[in-house]
Amino acid sequence: MSMEIRVPALPESVSDGLIVAWHKQPGDAITRDEALVDIETDKVVLEVPAPNDGVLESILINSGDTVVADQVIGIINDGAMATAMQAGEAAAAAEKPVDRLAGTGPAARKLLADYEIDPAQINGTGPGGRITKADVLAFLRSRPAEDKTEPERPRPATAAAPRVTPGLPELDEDRPQQRVPMSRLRARIAERMLHATQSTAMLTTFNEVNMQPVMELRSRYKEAFEQQHGVRLGFMSFFVRASAEALKRHPDINASIDGDEIVYHGFCDIGVAIGTERGLVVPVLRNAEYMSLAEIETYILEYANKARDGKLEMEDITGGTFTISNGGVFGSMLSTPILNPPQSAILGMHKIQDRPVAENGQVVIRPIMYVALTYDHRIVDGKSAVTFLKTIKELLEEPASMLLEI
Repeated sequence: MSMEIRVPALPESVSDGLIVAWHKQPGDAITRDEALVDIETDKVVLEVPAPNDGVLESILINSGDTVVADQVIGIINDGAMATAMQAGEAAAAAEKPVDRLAGTGPAARKLLADYEIDPAQINGTGPGGRITKADVLAFLRSRPAEDKTEPERPRPATAAAPRVTPGLPELDEDRPQQRVPMSRLRARIAERMLHATQSTAMLTTFNEVNMQPVMELRSRYKEAFEQQHGVRLGFMSFFVRASAEALKRHPDINASIDGDEIVYHGFCDIGVAIGTERGLVVPVLRNAEYMSLAEIETYILEYANKARDGKLEMEDITGGTFTISNGGVFGSMLSTPILNPPQSAILGMHKIQDRPVAENGQVVIRPIMYVALTYDHRIVDGKSAVTFLKTIKELLEEPASMLLEI
């Protein structure tokens, strides 16, 4: 009996998606819930699982084509014929080469398909030999632009501009460049960033935090913390806790504009920005005000793994009343983060650096982090923004008071 493979329900406000890659080809045996195809939207990559055991009979929509919700994209044969086909496929499977695409992410798969590259030509540098997007791009850069069977001749001074094939390196090896299609996620990020700068009254205020108390507390208990909870104690959990407490004290920072109304949220859904191969994603910690440090670190680790594997779901990244971005992990000393509409503020963390500071009339060296708060001046006044950031500073410099909720 034949069974249709359909595009699942797409996220709210998403009208269509792009077939990134099929993991199976017609005639391949499949098992129930096995990932068959990746569909990229402007928010997440959706994995479409097999609805039943059987054999992939046909692919109706190829990689690179656009699809809409509930559209039929393939056919599975899950009856007696499928059983016979599986037996035939099992006999031939021993002769098939090892699937080099196993575990390869959607971005790398798309590049391999777009440029018709044999995965066997690439040495994967990811875990277990997995081919990453960076591996494919490095291969494209190193691949000869043309067959160099003739000896190279000096280029005339008036030579015509080198021919450029979209997505591939130029033939001019002295001035290489390459063009690649903008992914839907990257296009969506660009659209939202531009919208934020054009539709909000963004302003940024700064402060500095002496991280020594947090670092001493973390150093003292990190081993016991990891043994007890099975997750490492990082700095982000302290910032999430401090932000949740500060949001409760300054509700206008935890607000958003909806038309002509201001919505004050009675909960703290804090988004944590995570960089991936495909771009920036912001999974949300729901009701962060009730989370312990261990729960925060566990959720962040889980989201980071899902983001790396392209398995974030819509409920993971939708909503959010406040966002934290940590450019410090990449070495950023100072920045002005861009709002994540319709939120009214975003906190930027930066690199911890030893700096001379004055304490009790003495110059001492302390590990200092600059923090930045970008806010929407339409609903947040300067006083509120400054006092909110000052509250973050005070809570982090006295972490015991934050953890004891005093």
